Amino acid sequence: MIASLLFVLLSAARAESPYLLISEAEAKAMKASTGMHQQIRAACEREMKRGPWSVTYARPKGLDIARNDYYSEGPYWWPDPKNPNGPYIRKDGERNPNRDDKNRRALGDMSEAVMALGLGAWLFDDARYAQQAAKLVRVWFIDDATRMNPNLNYGQAVRGHNNGRGAGIIDTVSLIYAAQGMALLDRSGKWNEADSRAARQWYASYVKWLNSSKNGLDEKKAQNNHGTWWTSQVAAFSAFSHNQDVQTQMWERFHKYLVPTEIQPNGSCPREEARTNSLSYSAMNLDGFSILCRLAQQDGKNLWSGTTLEQSFHYLRPYVLEPAKWKKQQISPYKADGTVFLGLAGLGLKSKEMLEAYKTLPRSDAPHVLFFDLLIRSSAK
Repeated sequence: MIASLLFVLLSAARAESPYLLISEAEAKAMKASTGMHQQIRAACEREMKRGPWSVTYARPKGLDIARNDYYSEGPYWWPDPKNPNGPYIRKDGERNPNRDDKNRRALGDMSEAVMALGLGAWLFDDARYAQQAAKLVRVWFIDDATRMNPNLNYGQAVRGHNNGRGAGIIDTVSLIYAAQGMALLDRSGKWNEADSRAARQWYASYVKWLNSSKNGLDEKKAQNNHGTWWTSQVAAFSAFSHNQDVQTQMWERFHKYLVPTEIQPNGSCPREEARTNSLSYSAMNLDGFSILCRLAQQDGKNLWSGTTLEQSFHYLRPYVLEPAKWKKQQISPYKADGTVFLGLAGLGLKSKEMLEAYKTLPRSDAPHVLFFDLLIRSSAK
């Protein structure tokens, strides 16, 4: 009986990892490192002047959907020159600048702001950052008048085809970073417990929707970066909302579905390489895998090694460093300033080669990139 009780307690502790994507030891190292404090302070101060954001502030025209439902249009769909009033046609890799993506941009801005402010509240013990982050969280996730309903029924709609589809779930990847910011906000000790519980309940509801709705299940079946990021999102959101059972299902899915369907023995990902921006999508896919592996690592599981994924990290490394060497289609310039898999895999695989490669990449000042930079630079030995 004592052994059974101990198992339950240990399982609960894993499910409630207090830092989400980082360990206690890594958190201490990040706190002790001062090399990036100026950049992080600057990001926090920027976010003190922005927001709040809400899906209710911008609504689609001509659609009868709930005021609190998220809406966006697919990026690669355009009016058909041969049939201007007909269904849109797809141009892979070419983004339609006239699409309705106001909710998508608001979601990304909110998530990055919460990441920055949660990090700042925790790192600098600054109550101002915590108060601003709490306000943004209440508007987006909690207050009835402005909260986003926890679904993506109307994500990446395509005119003339549908009012939303499973592929739209890729829009909510940034919610991983919002959750990380809230996890750090919790650890700062400056966040209202009721708001913390309400935000976690929102994530729990979204996990349920991802695992039961038509759009959620359609995306779950994807055999490319969409399937990877669906899994990473569900793993992160279930970790944040303390659902150990769903996390465990994601580790099993990694072995039984993701790796076998996506990655070849040489490390290539054919479905990404078939795209018009094949290097960008290949790197994006490995970013999703690296975040999934890191989440599993906090749960005591090693997904970094033992499969073709390990080879995939090595396979893509030289092309991220020198994109000109990539000979497959890439119709837009590849930007490595937000790519994080080399650093995360470098830590996970204890690979000095990858860590050194990561340090040479240009870096964005996006808050989630600053967070990963701080983690990688303070933890690399």
